[in-house]
Order: sequence, then structure tokens, then C-alpha cells
Amino acid sequence: MNTALIRKRLVIGNWKMHGARSTNATLLTGLCAGVSVVHNCDMAVCAPFPYLGQVSACLHGTGISWGSQDISKHQQGAFTGEVSADMLNDFGCQWALVGHSERRSLHGETDQLVADKAAAALSAGISPVVCVGETQAEQEAGLTHEVIQRQLQPVLALGAESLAKLVIAYEPVWAIGTGLTATPQQAQDVHAFIRAQLSGLNVPQVRILYGGSVKASNASSLFAMSDIDGALVGGASLVAEEFLRIAAS
Repeated sequence: MNTALIRKRLVIGNWKMHGARSTNATLLTGLCAGVSVVHNCDMAVCAPFPYLGQVSACLHGTGISWGSQDISKHQQGAFTGEVSADMLNDFGCQWALVGHSERRSLHGETDQLVADKAAAALSAGISPVVCVGETQAEQEAGLTHEVIQRQLQPVLALGAESLAKLVIAYEPVWAIGTGLTATPQQAQDVHAFIRAQLSGLNVPQVRILYGGSVKASNASSLFAMSDIDGALVGGASLVAEEFLRIAAS
């Protein structure tokens, strides 16, 4: 069987630290109004924690799902500022980003911590979106595959049953918010490398998203690649029309 035929496209918007109740309402209203033109693609938004209630209320029943931008590895306790999987479940979150490059670089998150967060999400029925990617220096040194393999190792150790329930997002750090984008073939090469790791554990059906300055103008060429199953979208997800065009590509 060609597993590419059973991997439905997934496009997730990461609002990062953007938003206000008024601007969120405009964005969400626009997404709800235009979602009917999107076919054969799952859509989701990952919003800042304070707005999950608003997102949940606006998107409920629309076919667009939602999630968080992070999750604690802890269930509860004296962990000021942390947000647990059970708390996210209160808002109906289906997704949780883990290991985004900004969390790794700005907050020192390790590969093992990322895997622990993914496990916490899975234990609560939330699908983690595990982010991996290399810096420009690592890419120029020819270390891309080595870096990706290191980042994935503790996640792959969770086992096939867990892996089948998560999503992986390849986001080259040098292409995030820089305007630079990996060529479709560059992205495909890394996605194929990740797919090989997954196939070795008998879970080739896991969706692998590309993240890094994805726009409506380049989405179609990226999605044409056999191992690119969608996108993790940053800035473009803050404009309803643009995000919908990406999903419809």
C-alpha cells in the first residue's frame, strides 16, 4: 500500500506570542467563514494559553481544531507558570506543540524534556506535534541528519504505539521568521530521512509537517513533495485569508 494515500494533509497555525481578544475574534471569524473552501485537509490553530477559552468557543463545531503552544511534563503540583495536559483538556485541546525551536533555544529545552512533554500529552489523549530542526551553522556544516536523529532519538524511544499518535514538524531554524525557506527538494530530503526512521519502527503513516516561512505562494510546491504532509505555519497563520489559502493549496 502507498502510505502517502492515507496521510491526510494537516496545516497548523502557530500564533506564537501574538493576539488580543479583539484581533483574535476577527481572525477566528475569518477562518470560520472560509473553512468551507478547504477540502481534504485538517486545520488547527495553536494559540497562547490565555486565549484557549476564546478559541475553543469560536471554533467548536467548525471542523477546525485547536491546541497549545507548549505543555508541562508534570501532571500537577508546585510548578508555577506551567500548564498541564489535564488543564488543556478542559479547553478541548487536540494538539500541543513540543520542542519548538524557540522553546529549545530560549528556554533550554533538551531532547529528553521534549520527549517527556510528548509523553505527557499522549497520556492525556492530546496529540503532540514534535518539532525538530537544525540551525544555519549546523546546516552549513552538513550536520542536518545528525541533528535530526539526535533530537528524534528519545521521541522514537517512546515506541510505535505512541509514535502512531503524534505528528512531527521539521522546521529548519534558519528558515523561521527569516523569509528564507528550504527549497521543496531540500525539505523533502529531510522529510524522507525522518520517514525512514519512522518506517524502521513500522509507523510510516505518521504525518510530517514542514515549518519555516510557509506562505500561500510556496505551499503548493512544498505539498507536492511525497513526504511533506502539511505545514506548521507561523506569521501567515495570523491572516485568515492567507492561512486558508495555504490549507487549500
